Amino acid sequence: MRTTYGKIAVTATATVLAAALGGGLAQTSVAAAGSPEGPMPSSCRPANHTARITQDASSSGHSHYRVTLTAAPGYEPCTLAGSPVDVQFSHRGVPIAFPAAGYGPQDVPVRFGPGHPVHFDIQVPNALPGVRADEATFTLSTPRGRIPGESTASGPLRVTEGTVVGPVRPGA
Repeated sequence: MRTTYGKIAVTATATVLAAALGGGLAQTSVAAAGSPEGPMPSSCRPANHTARITQDASSSGHSHYRVTLTAAPGYEPCTLAGSPVDVQFSHRGVPIAFPAAGYGPQDVPVRFGPGHPVHFDIQVPNALPGVRADEATFTLSTPRGRIPGESTASGPLRVTEGTVVGPVRPGA
């Protein structure tokens, strides 16, 4: 009888250790990708947040659109930095061939998560007639690299050659 109880104890101990080590390894790999250091899924992952485009106040020679990212409750906060990359615009699912470069400081960390929305600016020159768009896709960046996957924001805007995207900033 002692042998059976000993085997159960050893098996249970090994299972607990494997779970603890496995969980630690998963957290380490997620943290290395710029995500949180906790057990919940990261707010930075595209599936875990929503993004909406709204018109913002215009400046001299430019139209501005604000893209606001909001994380749902239950996701771990994360840190973003810089302008989104690989920005593509589309209208009714048809891609628009105006690439958007980043501008502004690219190394300022910004906390994002439930109760901590963030936003970035899309700046469009007024000198040329704009093309209607209703969606932007982009990849978010962290101080350590890019977040895997593509985020999507919806809302009406006009884009043209020379459109640029500002860095992520705190607040809605």
